Amino acid sequence: MSAHFKHIVIGRGMMGSAAAKYLARQTDGVAVIGPDEPQDAKTHQGVFASHYDEARITRTIDPDADWALMANRSIARYGDIARESGVEFYAPVGCLVVGPKRGGSNPFIQNICNAAAKLNVETQLLSNDALAKDFSYFAFEAGCEGVFEAQNAGYVNPRALVKAQSALAEKAGATVLREVAVSVRDEGGVAVVTTAEGNEYRADNVLVAAGGFSIMEGLLPQPVKLNVYKRTVTFFEIPEDELDAYSGMPSLIYEPSDPSKHIYMLPPVRYPDGKVYLKIGGDPDDKLVSGDADMREWFRSGGRQVAQDHLTAIVASLVPSVDLSRVSTGACVVSKTPGGYPAIGFTSSPRIAVLTGGCGTAAKSSDEIGRLGATLVREGQIDDAAYVTDFKPAFATM
Repeated sequence: MSAHFKHIVIGRGMMGSAAAKYLARQTDGVAVIGPDEPQDAKTHQGVFASHYDEARITRTIDPDADWALMANRSIARYGDIARESGVEFYAPVGCLVVGPKRGGSNPFIQNICNAAAKLNVETQLLSNDALAKDFSYFAFEAGCEGVFEAQNAGYVNPRALVKAQSALAEKAGATVLREVAVSVRDEGGVAVVTTAEGNEYRADNVLVAAGGFSIMEGLLPQPVKLNVYKRTVTFFEIPEDELDAYSGMPSLIYEPSDPSKHIYMLPPVRYPDGKVYLKIGGDPDDKLVSGDADMREWFRSGGRQVAQDHLTAIVASLVPSVDLSRVSTGACVVSKTPGGYPAIGFTSSPRIAVLTGGCGTAAKSSDEIGRLGATLVREGQIDDAAYVTDFKPAFATM
């Protein structure tokens, strides 16, 4: 099979589906390539994605101005995305950030306060006693303070967000090709995509938004510099008759006096198996993915026992009411760029661009990141003076 499109987006995750939506709203001839979520991760031999989940933290506050802008612009569009697609994906439960009290050696909470003030975000500053009173299910260590953002914060369901963005892309005329892209090359002034299914698709330009799999050998004409790290998330099942005890729980970011125990936590959320889980993440160390095959094996593994043990010990003291026997894990990856921002730019070919590198904080901002990627391939550049960074990717030398 072969066809010619104006724009092809490779990757049907949070960034790719958003980019396809924006492109399809601007022009005809848009296609997006990527497989559906596998039915059985343990036996799946193909590619994976980290959006196969039900909850990711969202909040407007970020000490970095560019990340804050991406988050705020995206969150401002949540209502329109849900209304236009008919898919609900956002739970405005608020976000609580807790760390050592200001004035000591750890500037974590002070940085959050400074960012909130700069962004004019309304927050509530809570002492240790106030935290214990307002969020009694948590048991924070002594000497903490908390910053609670009640509005425009909580969590998004990444599966549902991708469903919403994909529906809007298709509604605008995008063609969905449920295949796996294995290479993109510039051939005679045209971008050519080859898939694992043996098909070739041609386009005026291609935007590769393949997440961690952007490092797949041979995918790009010029390898993008991207460190992909293995991450284990741990789930604790909450029985139905215990859910009331966690009513009103916000998303949580917690940095105790020992920063190696920095974690994030999502409140109890119902998953596709019908059960409700409290989720925690925060690996005790970094494990770098060595390549495409290693990444696939990692996703099939379901995570590391050492990370599960580390996170279980934290939950035991932080949320002592949780039954630690109902525990399971999942594997995902975090893709980090050298510059600390999403990599959005052209390769050595003016017809092949990349949109990758969520840096562990992009789920909430994916709509704006996708818009920037669409702007790049449509206009040839990102011309937005509101951002300090130029999002320029770094590439490995050939």
